[in-house]
Amino acid sequence: MMSSGGYTSIDNQKVSGSVPAVSGPDHVTVKFTDSNLQTFPPSEAQGKISAVFRPPSDADDTFSKPSRGSSDESQPAGWVHKFTVGAYKPYFDVDTSDVLERVRDSLFPFKGSFTEKTAENPDLYGPFWICTTLIFVAAAIGTFVTYLAHKLEKKEWNYDINLVTWSAGLFYGYVTFVPLGLYIILKYFSAPSGLVQLWCLYGYSLFVFIPALCLSIVPVEIFRWVIVGVAGFLSATFVALNLRTHIKSAGERWFFIVAGIFLLQLALAVILKLYVFTVTVGAD
Repeated sequence: MMSSGGYTSIDNQKVSGSVPAVSGPDHVTVKFTDSNLQTFPPSEAQGKISAVFRPPSDADDTFSKPSRGSSDESQPAGWVHKFTVGAYKPYFDVDTSDVLERVRDSLFPFKGSFTEKTAENPDLYGPFWICTTLIFVAAAIGTFVTYLAHKLEKKEWNYDINLVTWSAGLFYGYVTFVPLGLYIILKYFSAPSGLVQLWCLYGYSLFVFIPALCLSIVPVEIFRWVIVGVAGFLSATFVALNLRTHIKSAGERWFFIVAGIFLLQLALAVILKLYVFTVTVGAD
């Protein structure tokens, strides 16, 4: 029929005028534009994405060690940088194996090679936790010993919070200000040493007092003096031998400086013994 043929021609004209004719519903061809989804990140920078991945400037990377030579634009310049957290980030980036090795070296002080091993990478992580552990160990051991002494004598016992505050002031103060004073003295005698390296050395030198305090639970006064004396000798020898070679460059007075370092470390052991266990003498 012409009518059907006419309709067919009209439909073809309408279809060809609106969309391209296709061969059939099963042969639809869709063409996409080229993309770079196969590579990430894309080779060309777009927006804030660049070819080299960089974390955002406000990322919390407090304990990550920055690469040498890299600059952080968000950090203040000059002496103000010394009072920021970012200035001390590299000194807390150590592995457990590094800390354990340095602790082991502190227990064998006659090697005198600690400063050489830590010259390129001194840390403050180990000294901080050693001092913190000493604070609570000294307070706990002292409290436990006084508790046993009062129980044996059938007396009323009260916890002394001053043991914690005193221990915190002793250990944190000693590790902070004694190396700082030594740093000034060595600089005066033209034998300067790194301040962070001195903090690291003195911090690890106190580790030997942790097992010494634990052994001081034994209620024998002579035994306690022997334990604290041995710990003080090992700690003093560790510091003195590791600084001896460096301090020799200060001239003829190097011996007096090393002797002062040794005696000051022994004095710390004596003060620790007298204060923590003075209240238990009556139990011995």
